[in-house]
Amino acid sequence: MPAPRGSHSPTPPAGPAIEQNPRTRQPMRRLEFIAFCGMVLATTAFSIDAMLPALPEIGQELSPHNLNNAQMVVIFFVLGLGLGTFFAGPLSDVFGRKPVILCGLLLYLAAALVAWRATSLELLLAARFAQGMGGAAPRIVTVAIIRDLFKGRDMARIISYAMMVFALTTAMAPALGAAIIALSSWRGVFFSFVLFALLCMLWTSWRLGESLPGAARRPLRLRPIWEALHEMMGIALVRISVVVFSLCFGMLMTILSTVQQVFEGIFDQGAVFPLWFGGLAILSASASFLNARLVARLGMRPIITLALGMQIGCTFVVFTAALVLPVGMGLFVIFLAWLLSLFFTFGLTLGNLNALVMEPLGHVAGLAASVFGAVGTILGGAIAIPVGLAFDGTLLPLTSGIGFMAILAFALMRGVRRGAQESA
Repeated sequence: MPAPRGSHSPTPPAGPAIEQNPRTRQPMRRLEFIAFCGMVLATTAFSIDAMLPALPEIGQELSPHNLNNAQMVVIFFVLGLGLGTFFAGPLSDVFGRKPVILCGLLLYLAAALVAWRATSLELLLAARFAQGMGGAAPRIVTVAIIRDLFKGRDMARIISYAMMVFALTTAMAPALGAAIIALSSWRGVFFSFVLFALLCMLWTSWRLGESLPGAARRPLRLRPIWEALHEMMGIALVRISVVVFSLCFGMLMTILSTVQQVFEGIFDQGAVFPLWFGGLAILSASASFLNARLVARLGMRPIITLALGMQIGCTFVVFTAALVLPVGMGLFVIFLAWLLSLFFTFGLTLGNLNALVMEPLGHVAGLAASVFGAVGTILGGAIAIPVGLAFDGTLLPLTSGIGFMAILAFALMRGVRRGAQESA
C-alpha cells in the first residue's frame, strides 16, 4: 500500500485519506482514523473501568467468604492482556494488521459470553484472562498501524488525539457500568462487552484497510524475532522507556484497583463514585490535547520528565495531608485534585512513551509494540498488586506507593541522554 499522503498535517481533521479498504472503495480520512484508533484502543479501558462498579456485587455472589477476591476480576484481565501482547504484534507482522485485530476481537467476544454466564469465580477469572488475551490484539496492533503510517512527533500527535477518544471512553465507562448494573446485574456489563466488540469488528472489517503490505511482512521464525529483540534491547532509550512505562502503568493500575475502595471505605462516597470518576477523566482528556499541541515543539522526553516531576510534588502534598488532616470534605477535595493530577500525568506520559519506543523500530513495529506492551503491562500489574493489597483504610499506602514509582520513573528519564534520537 502506498504511503499516506499528507501524513504531516498539523491538525487531525485535515489531510487526505489515511487508508482505503478495497471492499468499500471509500477512503478513511484522518479524523475517522483517529476516532477508530481511539475506540479500538479503548477496548482495554472499557473492559477494566466498566467493571469497577460491579466488583461489590461479584464478590457478594461468587465469593461471599472473601469479598477482596473480586479485585482479581481486574487483575486477571490485565495478566491475560500482558500475555496476549507477546503474540499479537509478531502475528500481525506475519499475517497483517487487520486479520489479527479481528481474531483478537473474536476471542474477546467469546470470552465475554462465557463470563456473562459464569456461575463460579474460577470460571469468571478464566474467562477474564482469555478476554484480556483477546483484548491485547486491538491494543497493540493499533499502535503498530499508527507506526506504519506516521513517524516521529507526527506519530506522537496522532496517538495523543486517539488518546483523547480513549480518555472519554474511560470517563464514561464506570457510569455506564453502574447504569447497566442498575437495569440488570453485573452480568449485563459483560453483555455490553459483547456489543462493543461487535461494533469494533464491523468498523474494522468494513472501513479499515491493511497498513502492512505483503512485501513488508516478516516470517514467524525464531531467529528474526531474536534479532529484533536484540536490536530493541540494544537501544538505551528503548530500555529505559520500557521501565518507565511499566512504572507509569503500575501507577495507573494501582489507582484503578483501589479507587472505589477509597471512595467507599474512606470517604463514604461509593454511590457517586462513577460521577466523580467520569468528571475527572473528562477533565483529564485535555492532557492529551495539550500534549498533541506541545510535543512538536518540546519533544516527547521533556514532557514525560516534566509531568513526572510535577506528580512527585502533588503526591507529596497528598501524603502530608493524609498524615495531618482528619477524614472529611477537605481531605476528599485534596484527594480529588490529586486524582485529576494523576490522570493528567498518564495523558502526558503513556502515549509519548509508546512513541519513544516505536520511533527507531518502524521496521519491526509489530514485535516492538508487543514486547513493549507485554513487559509494561505485566510489570505494571505486578507492581500494583502489593500496593493495592496494602490498603488499610487510609491514603498512606496508596500515596507512598505511587510516590515511589513516580520518583523512580523521573530519575530514569532524567538519566536518558538524547544521543542520536534528536526527535525525542
